[in-house]
Amino acid sequence: MNRTILLTGTIMGMVAIILGAFGAHGLEKLVDADAVNIFETGVRYQMYHALFLLFLGLYAGMVEKNKKIVFVFVLLGVILFSFSIYLLTLNSLTSFDFSVIGFLTPIGGLFMILGWLALAYRIIRSQ
Repeated sequence: MNRTILLTGTIMGMVAIILGAFGAHGLEKLVDADAVNIFETGVRYQMYHALFLLFLGLYAGMVEKNKKIVFVFVLLGVILFSFSIYLLTLNSLTSFDFSVIGFLTPIGGLFMILGWLALAYRIIRSQ
């Protein structure tokens, strides 16, 4: 499980850097400044949680079953939160109306919070 968590965190961090570079150097020519700022929020939260997963994969104070719960919460959170933001930001560039998935963003945020909460709970419960 630790290997999966570490690999996911590494890939998530790499994708955040790629998307951040796209947002800083390519996106500004395609959408307005507000959309770029929103896009950067998605990138920032993705990177925070990539680092979170690297910590989780290296953390020895938790059994694998509990790590898996935290991992799933965080991964679902990033996918729903950050990727819905990316699609919503690019909405003006496509014929598909991505605003129909706007409800996923706060659900993703809730999953990220649950990941942090689950980690905190396990740290508090450990001896």
